[in-house]
Amino acid sequence: MPKKETKSKKAVDDVPDQQENKLPDYLELQRTRVVCNADAPIHTQGFQYSGAFAAMGVDNSVSVEKFCKNFKIDIKRLTEDDMEFDMIGVDASIANAFRRILIAEVPTMAIEKIFMADNTSVIADEVLSHRLGLIPLDADPRLFDYISENDVPNERNTICFKLHVSCEKGSQQITVKSGELEWLPEGSQLSMASPAQSGDKQKTFTSFSQSQKEILEKPLGVKFKDITIARLGPGQAIELEAHAVKGVGKVHAKWSPVATAWYRMLPEVVILEQIEGEEAEELVKKCPVNVFDIEDLGNGGKRAVVAKPRACTLCRECVMGPCGEKIQLRRVRDHFIHTIESTGALPPEVLFTEAVKILEEKCERVISELS
Repeated sequence: MPKKETKSKKAVDDVPDQQENKLPDYLELQRTRVVCNADAPIHTQGFQYSGAFAAMGVDNSVSVEKFCKNFKIDIKRLTEDDMEFDMIGVDASIANAFRRILIAEVPTMAIEKIFMADNTSVIADEVLSHRLGLIPLDADPRLFDYISENDVPNERNTICFKLHVSCEKGSQQITVKSGELEWLPEGSQLSMASPAQSGDKQKTFTSFSQSQKEILEKPLGVKFKDITIARLGPGQAIELEAHAVKGVGKVHAKWSPVATAWYRMLPEVVILEQIEGEEAEELVKKCPVNVFDIEDLGNGGKRAVVAKPRACTLCRECVMGPCGEKIQLRRVRDHFIHTIESTGALPPEVLFTEAVKILEEKCERVISELS
Protein backbone atom coordinates (compact mmCIF):
# COMPACT_ATOMS: atom_id res chain seq x y z
CA MET A 1 0.00 0.00 0.00
CA PRO A 2 2.70 2.59 0.77
CA LYS A 3 4.34 1.88 -2.62
CA LYS A 4 1.07 2.47 -4.43
CA GLU A 5 0.66 5.83 -2.69
CA THR A 6 4.19 6.81 -3.73
CA LYS A 7 3.54 5.92 -7.36
CA SER A 8 0.27 7.82 -7.34
CA LYS A 9 1.95 10.88 -5.87
CA LYS A 10 4.76 10.66 -8.39
CA ALA A 11 2.30 10.42 -11.27
CA VAL A 12 0.59 13.62 -10.12
CA ASP A 13 3.92 15.41 -9.74
CA ASP A 14 4.90 14.50 -13.29
CA VAL A 15 1.96 16.46 -14.73
CA PRO A 16 3.20 19.87 -15.97
CA ASP A 17 1.94 22.94 -14.10
CA GLN A 18 0.51 24.39 -17.31
CA GLN A 19 -1.96 21.53 -17.66
CA GLU A 20 -3.17 21.97 -14.10
CA ASN A 21 -4.21 25.58 -14.82
CA LYS A 22 -5.70 25.01 -18.25
CA LEU A 23 -9.36 24.37 -19.01
CA PRO A 24 -10.48 21.81 -21.57
CA ASP A 25 -11.00 23.29 -25.01
CA TYR A 26 -14.79 23.08 -24.88
CA LEU A 27 -14.91 24.90 -21.53
CA GLU A 28 -12.39 27.52 -22.64
CA LEU A 29 -14.54 28.16 -25.71
CA GLN A 30 -17.64 28.49 -23.53
CA ARG A 31 -15.83 30.85 -21.13
CA THR A 32 -14.27 33.20 -23.71
CA ARG A 33 -16.58 33.06 -26.74
CA VAL A 34 -20.22 33.47 -27.73
CA VAL A 35 -21.00 30.97 -30.47
CA CYS A 36 -23.58 32.12 -33.03
CA ASN A 37 -25.42 29.19 -34.54
CA ALA A 38 -27.85 29.39 -37.44
CA ASP A 39 -30.90 29.44 -35.15
CA ALA A 40 -29.64 31.34 -32.08
CA PRO A 41 -26.44 32.23 -30.19
CA ILE A 42 -25.24 30.00 -27.34
CA HIS A 43 -22.93 30.56 -24.35
CA THR A 44 -24.34 34.06 -23.97
CA GLN A 45 -23.94 34.08 -20.17
CA GLY A 46 -20.44 34.25 -18.77
CA PHE A 47 -19.01 32.61 -15.67
CA GLN A 48 -19.19 35.33 -13.01
CA TYR A 49 -18.44 33.14 -9.98
CA SER A 50 -14.76 33.33 -9.03
CA GLY A 51 -14.62 29.67 -8.01
CA ALA A 52 -16.40 28.27 -11.07
CA PHE A 53 -13.28 26.31 -12.12
CA ALA A 54 -11.59 25.93 -8.76
CA ALA A 55 -11.74 22.13 -9.00
CA MET A 56 -9.59 22.34 -12.14
CA GLY A 57 -7.06 24.70 -10.59
CA VAL A 58 -8.17 27.70 -12.64
CA ASP A 59 -8.76 31.01 -10.87
CA ASN A 60 -11.76 32.85 -12.36
CA SER A 61 -11.65 35.78 -9.94
CA VAL A 62 -11.25 39.43 -10.94
CA SER A 63 -8.27 41.37 -9.60
CA VAL A 64 -6.51 44.65 -10.29
CA GLU A 65 -3.37 42.77 -11.36
CA LYS A 66 -5.27 40.74 -13.96
CA PHE A 67 -7.06 43.82 -15.24
CA CYS A 68 -3.83 45.79 -15.66
CA LYS A 69 -2.22 42.85 -17.43
CA ASN A 70 -5.04 42.16 -19.89
CA PHE A 71 -6.56 45.61 -20.46
CA LYS A 72 -5.65 47.28 -23.72
CA ILE A 73 -7.01 50.00 -26.03
CA ASP A 74 -6.15 49.94 -29.72
CA ILE A 75 -7.31 52.91 -31.86
CA LYS A 76 -8.30 51.76 -35.35
CA ARG A 77 -9.69 54.98 -36.85
CA LEU A 78 -9.64 58.60 -35.70
CA THR A 79 -11.07 61.59 -37.55
CA GLU A 80 -12.34 65.00 -36.51
CA ASP A 81 -15.88 63.72 -35.92
CA ASP A 82 -15.64 60.00 -35.13
CA MET A 83 -13.32 57.29 -33.89
CA GLU A 84 -13.23 53.51 -33.68
CA PHE A 85 -11.12 51.68 -31.14
CA ASP A 86 -10.84 48.23 -29.58
CA MET A 87 -11.27 47.82 -25.84
CA ILE A 88 -9.70 44.52 -24.82
CA GLY A 89 -9.79 42.68 -21.52
CA VAL A 90 -12.96 44.14 -19.97
CA ASP A 91 -16.41 42.86 -19.10
CA ALA A 92 -19.50 43.94 -21.03
CA SER A 93 -20.63 45.96 -18.00
CA ILE A 94 -17.55 48.22 -18.29
CA ALA A 95 -18.01 48.66 -22.04
CA ASN A 96 -21.67 49.52 -21.54
CA ALA A 97 -20.82 51.96 -18.74
CA PHE A 98 -18.65 53.99 -21.12
CA ARG A 99 -21.40 53.95 -23.75
CA ARG A 100 -24.01 55.24 -21.30
CA ILE A 101 -21.70 57.90 -19.86
CA LEU A 102 -20.87 59.18 -23.35
CA ILE A 103 -24.55 59.48 -24.25
CA ALA A 104 -25.96 60.87 -21.00
CA GLU A 105 -23.31 62.24 -18.65
CA VAL A 106 -20.57 64.05 -20.57
CA PRO A 107 -21.64 67.76 -20.51
CA THR A 108 -21.92 70.12 -23.46
CA MET A 109 -23.30 73.60 -24.16
CA ALA A 110 -26.75 73.91 -25.77
CA ILE A 111 -29.36 76.63 -26.22
CA GLU A 112 -31.78 76.49 -23.29
CA LYS A 113 -33.67 79.81 -23.26
CA ILE A 114 -35.17 81.75 -26.17
CA PHE A 115 -36.31 85.36 -25.79
CA MET A 116 -38.62 85.92 -28.74
CA ALA A 117 -38.93 89.53 -29.84
CA ASP A 118 -40.65 88.90 -33.17
CA ASN A 119 -41.69 85.80 -35.10
CA THR A 120 -44.04 86.18 -38.07
CA SER A 121 -42.85 82.99 -39.79
CA VAL A 122 -45.05 79.90 -40.24
CA ILE A 123 -43.07 78.07 -37.53
CA ALA A 124 -44.53 78.31 -34.05
CA ASP A 125 -42.37 79.80 -31.28
CA GLU A 126 -41.99 76.50 -29.38
CA VAL A 127 -41.07 74.55 -32.55
CA LEU A 128 -38.52 77.20 -33.51
CA SER A 129 -37.05 77.10 -29.98
CA HIS A 130 -36.76 73.32 -30.13
CA ARG A 131 -34.91 73.49 -33.47
CA LEU A 132 -32.47 76.05 -32.09
CA GLY A 133 -31.78 73.90 -29.02
CA LEU A 134 -30.63 70.98 -31.19
CA ILE A 135 -28.01 72.99 -33.12
CA PRO A 136 -24.50 71.84 -32.03
CA LEU A 137 -22.41 74.69 -30.63
CA ASP A 138 -18.68 75.10 -31.10
CA ALA A 139 -18.00 75.79 -27.43
CA ASP A 140 -15.80 73.83 -25.00
CA PRO A 141 -18.04 72.99 -22.01
CA ARG A 142 -14.97 72.58 -19.76
CA LEU A 143 -14.54 76.37 -19.84
CA PHE A 144 -17.99 77.04 -18.40
CA ASP A 145 -19.83 76.41 -15.14
CA TYR A 146 -23.22 74.86 -14.51
CA ILE A 147 -26.04 77.30 -13.80
CA SER A 148 -28.81 76.72 -11.28
CA GLU A 149 -32.20 78.36 -10.89
CA ASN A 150 -30.87 80.88 -8.36
CA ASP A 151 -27.71 81.81 -10.29
CA VAL A 152 -27.47 85.00 -12.30
CA PRO A 153 -26.47 84.44 -15.96
CA ASN A 154 -22.90 85.66 -16.38
CA GLU A 155 -19.91 85.25 -18.66
CA ARG A 156 -18.90 81.98 -16.92
CA ASN A 157 -22.18 80.09 -17.29
CA THR A 158 -24.08 81.55 -20.27
CA ILE A 159 -23.46 82.08 -23.99
CA CYS A 160 -25.69 84.59 -25.80
CA PHE A 161 -26.63 84.52 -29.48
CA LYS A 162 -28.77 86.85 -31.56
CA LEU A 163 -30.85 86.04 -34.62
CA HIS A 164 -32.45 88.88 -36.60
CA VAL A 165 -33.53 87.97 -40.13
CA SER A 166 -36.30 89.41 -42.30
CA CYS A 167 -37.61 88.90 -45.83
CA GLU A 168 -38.61 92.09 -47.59
CA LYS A 169 -41.99 92.37 -49.25
CA GLY A 170 -41.93 91.59 -52.93
CA SER A 171 -38.73 89.49 -52.70
CA GLN A 172 -38.22 85.75 -53.04
CA GLN A 173 -38.47 83.30 -50.15
CA ILE A 174 -35.26 83.05 -48.11
CA THR A 175 -33.79 80.26 -45.98
CA VAL A 176 -32.54 81.03 -42.49
CA LYS A 177 -29.38 79.03 -41.69
CA SER A 178 -27.67 78.35 -38.39
CA GLY A 179 -24.69 80.43 -39.51
CA GLU A 180 -26.81 83.56 -39.06
CA LEU A 181 -26.76 83.14 -35.28
CA GLU A 182 -24.52 85.95 -34.03
CA TRP A 183 -22.45 85.51 -30.86
CA LEU A 184 -22.84 88.28 -28.27
CA PRO A 185 -19.63 88.29 -26.20
CA GLU A 186 -20.82 91.27 -24.13
CA GLY A 187 -23.99 89.48 -23.03
CA SER A 188 -27.69 90.07 -23.64
CA GLN A 189 -28.82 93.08 -25.63
CA LEU A 190 -32.52 92.76 -24.83
CA SER A 191 -33.79 95.00 -22.06
CA MET A 192 -35.92 93.48 -19.30
CA ALA A 193 -37.75 96.78 -18.70
CA SER A 194 -37.49 100.41 -19.67
CA PRO A 195 -35.13 102.47 -17.45
CA ALA A 196 -36.90 104.41 -14.67
CA GLN A 197 -34.89 107.52 -15.59
CA SER A 198 -33.07 108.51 -18.75
CA GLY A 199 -29.65 108.23 -17.10
CA ASP A 200 -30.19 104.75 -15.63
CA LYS A 201 -28.34 101.79 -17.09
CA GLN A 202 -30.41 99.45 -19.21
CA LYS A 203 -31.08 96.15 -17.39
CA THR A 204 -30.70 93.04 -19.56
CA PHE A 205 -31.25 89.31 -19.06
CA THR A 206 -27.57 88.69 -18.23
CA SER A 207 -25.00 90.22 -15.93
CA PHE A 208 -21.59 90.07 -17.62
CA SER A 209 -18.74 91.65 -15.63
CA GLN A 210 -16.39 91.37 -18.61
CA SER A 211 -16.46 90.39 -22.26
CA GLN A 212 -16.14 86.69 -23.08
CA LYS A 213 -13.49 87.64 -25.66
CA GLU A 214 -11.16 88.38 -22.74
CA ILE A 215 -11.54 84.94 -21.12
CA LEU A 216 -11.79 82.72 -24.20
CA GLU A 217 -9.01 81.93 -26.65
CA LYS A 218 -11.27 81.59 -29.71
CA PRO A 219 -14.67 83.02 -30.69
CA LEU A 220 -17.78 80.97 -30.06
CA GLY A 221 -20.42 80.00 -32.58
CA VAL A 222 -22.25 77.06 -34.14
CA LYS A 223 -20.39 73.97 -35.34
CA PHE A 224 -22.26 73.68 -38.63
CA LYS A 225 -23.38 76.85 -40.40
CA ASP A 226 -25.64 75.20 -43.00
CA ILE A 227 -28.39 73.80 -40.76
CA THR A 228 -31.81 75.07 -41.89
CA ILE A 229 -33.71 76.85 -39.11
CA ALA A 230 -36.69 78.25 -41.03
CA ARG A 231 -37.87 79.62 -44.36
CA LEU A 232 -39.27 83.13 -44.54
CA GLY A 233 -41.73 84.44 -47.09
CA PRO A 234 -42.12 88.08 -48.14
CA GLY A 235 -42.89 90.30 -45.16
CA GLN A 236 -41.94 87.68 -42.54
CA ALA A 237 -39.24 88.15 -39.91
CA ILE A 238 -37.59 86.44 -36.93
CA GLU A 239 -35.93 88.38 -34.12
CA LEU A 240 -34.81 86.58 -31.00
CA GLU A 241 -32.05 86.10 -28.46
CA ALA A 242 -30.83 82.61 -27.49
CA HIS A 243 -29.01 81.73 -24.26
CA ALA A 244 -26.91 78.54 -24.11
CA VAL A 245 -25.98 76.84 -20.82
CA LYS A 246 -24.10 73.75 -19.69
CA GLY A 247 -25.99 70.48 -19.26
CA VAL A 248 -25.94 66.69 -19.70
CA GLY A 249 -27.81 64.34 -22.00
CA LYS A 250 -29.81 62.60 -19.28
CA VAL A 251 -31.67 65.92 -18.74
CA HIS A 252 -32.31 66.52 -22.46
CA ALA A 253 -30.93 64.94 -25.63
CA LYS A 254 -29.74 68.33 -26.93
CA TRP A 255 -26.87 68.16 -24.40
CA SER A 256 -25.71 64.74 -25.56
CA PRO A 257 -22.21 65.17 -27.04
CA VAL A 258 -22.51 62.19 -29.40
CA ALA A 259 -24.69 61.48 -32.40
CA THR A 260 -24.24 57.87 -31.34
CA ALA A 261 -21.90 55.77 -29.22
CA TRP A 262 -22.08 52.00 -29.56
CA TYR A 263 -20.03 48.84 -29.33
CA ARG A 264 -20.02 45.25 -30.55
CA MET A 265 -18.00 42.20 -29.66
CA LEU A 266 -15.13 41.30 -31.99
CA PRO A 267 -16.32 38.80 -34.62
CA GLU A 268 -14.39 35.57 -35.07
CA VAL A 269 -15.04 33.40 -38.14
CA VAL A 270 -13.57 29.89 -38.03
CA ILE A 271 -13.58 27.40 -40.91
CA LEU A 272 -13.79 23.98 -39.25
CA GLU A 273 -13.39 21.99 -42.49
CA GLN A 274 -11.90 23.02 -45.79
CA ILE A 275 -14.42 24.39 -48.28
CA GLU A 276 -13.22 23.94 -51.85
CA GLY A 277 -14.36 24.24 -55.43
CA GLU A 278 -17.86 25.46 -56.21
CA GLU A 279 -18.83 25.48 -52.54
CA ALA A 280 -16.06 28.01 -51.86
CA GLU A 281 -17.27 30.28 -54.67
CA GLU A 282 -20.86 30.09 -53.45
CA LEU A 283 -19.74 30.96 -49.93
CA VAL A 284 -17.86 34.06 -51.13
CA LYS A 285 -20.91 35.24 -53.11
CA LYS A 286 -23.26 34.54 -50.18
CA CYS A 287 -21.51 36.92 -47.73
CA PRO A 288 -22.82 40.51 -48.16
CA VAL A 289 -19.77 42.16 -46.53
CA ASN A 290 -17.04 40.08 -48.26
CA VAL A 291 -15.68 38.33 -45.18
CA PHE A 292 -14.46 35.37 -47.27
CA ASP A 293 -12.08 35.19 -50.21
CA ILE A 294 -10.78 32.53 -52.61
CA GLU A 295 -7.27 31.10 -52.24
CA ASP A 296 -5.73 29.60 -55.38
CA LEU A 297 -4.24 26.15 -54.64
CA GLY A 298 -2.79 25.66 -58.10
CA ASN A 299 -3.85 23.19 -60.80
CA GLY A 300 -7.31 24.78 -60.79
CA GLY A 301 -7.93 24.12 -57.10
CA LYS A 302 -9.68 26.72 -54.96
CA ARG A 303 -10.60 26.97 -51.31
CA ALA A 304 -12.37 29.52 -49.14
CA VAL A 305 -10.40 31.51 -46.54
CA VAL A 306 -11.39 34.14 -43.99
CA ALA A 307 -10.13 37.49 -45.30
CA LYS A 308 -11.95 40.16 -43.25
CA PRO A 309 -13.46 38.68 -40.07
CA ARG A 310 -13.80 42.14 -38.48
CA ALA A 311 -16.34 43.11 -41.14
CA CYS A 312 -18.75 40.33 -40.12
CA THR A 313 -22.18 41.70 -39.17
CA LEU A 314 -23.51 38.36 -37.90
CA CYS A 315 -26.10 38.00 -40.66
CA ARG A 316 -25.44 34.21 -40.42
CA GLU A 317 -25.90 33.63 -44.13
CA CYS A 318 -22.69 31.59 -44.18
CA VAL A 319 -23.87 29.11 -41.54
CA MET A 320 -27.13 28.46 -43.38
CA GLY A 321 -27.10 25.98 -46.21
CA PRO A 322 -25.04 22.92 -47.13
CA CYS A 323 -21.66 24.21 -45.88
CA GLY A 324 -23.03 25.73 -42.68
CA GLU A 325 -21.64 22.92 -40.47
CA LYS A 326 -18.13 23.64 -41.74
CA ILE A 327 -18.15 27.23 -40.40
CA GLN A 328 -18.48 28.57 -36.88
CA LEU A 329 -19.26 32.19 -36.04
CA ARG A 330 -18.02 33.45 -32.68
CA ARG A 331 -17.79 36.64 -30.68
CA VAL A 332 -14.87 37.30 -28.36
CA ARG A 333 -16.44 37.93 -24.98
CA ASP A 334 -13.90 40.46 -23.62
CA HIS A 335 -13.01 42.28 -26.87
CA PHE A 336 -15.27 45.22 -27.81
CA ILE A 337 -15.21 47.43 -30.90
CA HIS A 338 -16.31 50.91 -29.81
CA THR A 339 -17.50 53.61 -32.19
CA ILE A 340 -17.96 57.23 -31.09
CA GLU A 341 -19.55 59.83 -33.39
CA SER A 342 -19.26 63.35 -31.98
CA THR A 343 -21.80 66.08 -32.64
CA GLY A 344 -18.90 68.52 -32.91
CA ALA A 345 -18.71 70.13 -29.48
CA LEU A 346 -15.60 68.12 -28.57
CA PRO A 347 -13.34 65.77 -30.55
CA PRO A 348 -14.20 62.07 -30.06
CA GLU A 349 -10.92 61.26 -28.29
CA VAL A 350 -11.59 64.06 -25.77
CA LEU A 351 -15.10 62.75 -25.20
CA PHE A 352 -13.72 59.34 -24.28
CA THR A 353 -11.16 60.77 -21.85
CA GLU A 354 -13.94 62.81 -20.23
CA ALA A 355 -16.04 59.63 -19.91
CA VAL A 356 -13.09 57.91 -18.19
CA LYS A 357 -12.85 60.79 -15.70
CA ILE A 358 -16.57 60.59 -14.93
CA LEU A 359 -16.38 56.83 -14.34
CA GLU A 360 -13.36 57.37 -12.10
CA GLU A 361 -15.29 59.95 -10.06
CA LYS A 362 -18.18 57.49 -9.68
CA CYS A 363 -15.82 54.77 -8.41
CA GLU A 364 -14.17 57.16 -5.95
CA ARG A 365 -17.59 58.20 -4.67
CA VAL A 366 -18.60 54.58 -4.06
CA ILE A 367 -15.32 53.80 -2.29
CA SER A 368 -15.61 56.83 -0.06
CA GLU A 369 -19.20 55.96 0.91
CA LEU A 370 -18.28 52.35 1.67
CA SER A 371 -15.33 53.39 3.82
